[in-house]
Amino acid sequence: MLSVLAQTTSEVVEFNRPAIDWHAFAPELIVLGWGALVTLIDIIGLERSRRFMPGLTGIGFLLALIPVLTLWDQGEDLPRVLFDGAYVVDHYALVLKGLFLLSAYVVVLISTNYMAEGDYYDSEYYQLLAASVLGMLVMSSARDLVSIFIALELVSIPAYLMAAWRKRDLKSNEAGLKYMLMGVFASGIMLYGMSMLYGAAADTRLSVIGERLAENSSSPFVVIGAVFTLIGFAFKVSAVPFHTWAPDTYEGAPTPLTAFLAVSSKTAGFVGLVSIVLFALPEVSDVVQPMMWVLAAATMTMGNLIALRQTNVVRMLAYSGIAQAGYMLAPLAVYGDVPDSVQSSIVTYLLIYAAMNLGAFAVVIVAARKTRSGEIESFGGMFRYAPGLTAAMTAFLFSLTGIPPMGGWFAKFQIFNALLEPGSFWGTTLAIVAAVNSVIAAFYYLNVAKHMWFLPAPDGDHSPVRVPPTLAAAIAMTLLFTLVSGLALLVPDITDFVELANP
Repeated sequence: MLSVLAQTTSEVVEFNRPAIDWHAFAPELIVLGWGALVTLIDIIGLERSRRFMPGLTGIGFLLALIPVLTLWDQGEDLPRVLFDGAYVVDHYALVLKGLFLLSAYVVVLISTNYMAEGDYYDSEYYQLLAASVLGMLVMSSARDLVSIFIALELVSIPAYLMAAWRKRDLKSNEAGLKYMLMGVFASGIMLYGMSMLYGAAADTRLSVIGERLAENSSSPFVVIGAVFTLIGFAFKVSAVPFHTWAPDTYEGAPTPLTAFLAVSSKTAGFVGLVSIVLFALPEVSDVVQPMMWVLAAATMTMGNLIALRQTNVVRMLAYSGIAQAGYMLAPLAVYGDVPDSVQSSIVTYLLIYAAMNLGAFAVVIVAARKTRSGEIESFGGMFRYAPGLTAAMTAFLFSLTGIPPMGGWFAKFQIFNALLEPGSFWGTTLAIVAAVNSVIAAFYYLNVAKHMWFLPAPDGDHSPVRVPPTLAAAIAMTLLFTLVSGLALLVPDITDFVELANP
């Protein structure tokens, strides 16, 4: 009797159990499984397997792109909602997953020679990189406070370790320590804010929180929870005044990791921030929008003004990245009026920013192989011994400035369009602030171009610079995307692709 009852109960449970959509989870599962395989090969092969680590890791990221493309091809089946709305795979998530995987592949390309020529065992570097990318993939689809927080920590904790990779370098130790301490502090504030939002809504799903906060959006409990949560994300995206970790961390960390932090890690923070603001806090716009206005204006202004005084190109790009974060924050100051335009403009900016920034860092790494310096003066005379690199770096600098026809101008066009579309006072004034800051940024970007094209080499050495194949591939990929994305208004397919990024 008991055995029959147990069998019947198990059949009922099996019948009611929701099927797991393995296809929707495939990108995450491939990165997880491939990372475990790379770790196993490293354990078995030890020093003999070292030279295979970059290639194996890069193959894993490319393999994970396959289910992203097949899911995109099955667009009529999207969105795929899992775990009762806590995990969503839609066009928006797929665009971001593709961005993270391609960015990670470029980081592997620019890391290969840098790590191989160092005196530290580099296999763990690629394993930590894969773990961080896994967190980014989860972040793309997370629509739940718990999964967002776990994904963000999975992104951050490996990055803390990689920032201090050069263990015998005091600057690298300082970079890792500052990043970790400030990151833990910010995570604590964020978690406290999330717990208050959960307390107000009695649910962790963003969509449910958004519905329930509509009833008591002016409650001090809700306001404090929203502010604390946004402060935590402001640290992750290096917004002023929570940016103090970024310049020292970027300068002290290995340069390929600096590129990873400035692009992929920052993008993951923005994805979480956009998800929280648009899905969980649509009814708290009267609090969030002024906060975003202040953060955006302060971030772009402070980042650009301090970048003007930098003499080290990596540190200049660090403050440039802070200013770029200000541009990406700007549309959130009007998200209550045009949420679709806000999301589309931020996703477009993230895509183009990833290409032009990774490309710029790749050129810096190549130049440093010859000059052994990160000073802007060391770029003097580059046109005479590396005209191709000079042209590529100039394209990336023009794109970062927002000069047509490079991709950066289209990214900024999308931002200005989102700010001006509502016709509100706050959007218009922030657009003016962004325009003034674009002019300020031109001074330090074009200063690097001036050194490359018109000033002599500081040591008079005009011998050619050798570009390793992996770095050449990274520069070519990012340069191609930077050029093509600048023609987005002229190519309907690209415009349609941007519009599909909306959920």
